[in-house]
Amino acid sequence: MKKIVILAAAILGTAALLSGCAGKKEAPAAAETTKAESSSADTTKAQETSSAASEKDTFTVGFDQDFPPMGFVGDNGEYTGFDLDLAKEVADRLGKKFVAQPIAWDAKDMELESGNIDCIWNGFTITGREDGYTWSKPYMANRQVFVVAKDSGIKTLADLSGKVVEVQADSSAEAALKDNDTLAKTFKTLQTTPDYNTAFMDLEMGAVNCVAMDEIVAAYQIQQRKSDFVILDEALAAEEYGVGFKKGNDALRDKVQEQLEAMAADGTLKTVSEKWFGKDVTTIGK
Repeated sequence: MKKIVILAAAILGTAALLSGCAGKKEAPAAAETTKAESSSADTTKAQETSSAASEKDTFTVGFDQDFPPMGFVGDNGEYTGFDLDLAKEVADRLGKKFVAQPIAWDAKDMELESGNIDCIWNGFTITGREDGYTWSKPYMANRQVFVVAKDSGIKTLADLSGKVVEVQADSSAEAALKDNDTLAKTFKTLQTTPDYNTAFMDLEMGAVNCVAMDEIVAAYQIQQRKSDFVILDEALAAEEYGVGFKKGNDALRDKVQEQLEAMAADGTLKTVSEKWFGKDVTTIGK
């Protein structure tokens, strides 16, 4: 009897050992399943995040508050501008509360990635940034140009040789000059400034010889300041403005694009453009 008990115990021990070994062999398969489920969960989470962004009660637009006439602080202390007027109209049509969020231009990507803003809408150049954002269709054409004092003697790009040229940090003008290294190397100095209001003050004081910037903004600044500045005939680069969303946020982009096209069809874009520029400079539907 004692031998039978010992034999039975040995058989049970062997079975348990075999069962444990079998369990260890199955572990990698379980790990692979977990990895696949994790990848699927990440994809689902990204889709849900994009969808959630488009369904928020607010529409938060990131803009440079020193970039008239696209977005700036008005005489009454309120945020105003061509782009902000368009964005507010889109928000109203989407049934969302409009939030104008001023940002540091060189921190715009961080603001967008963190979700602090829903889009960048502020004379935002598509050219050269095509793959960095999910874009609306272009709504406006623009050029990068050079602004100089009327009595500076600077008439052509060749005359900029040996001169001090200023651009806004992380601007399209800065990017265009990096691409046109041959021209930039002729300057005495190419320096950056946080905003174009400062750049114009530098130009007025003679601290710089030239400012490279958006033509739309340059024309507005010259008109408002009633100063003796001129825009050189030769442009640095042609470009288009669009609304930039976080990469992959197609849901919100599509909603905004639909409203922009409706605003073009019913004349709202034309009306807002004439308010700020005296003519229709928009390109949607044309």
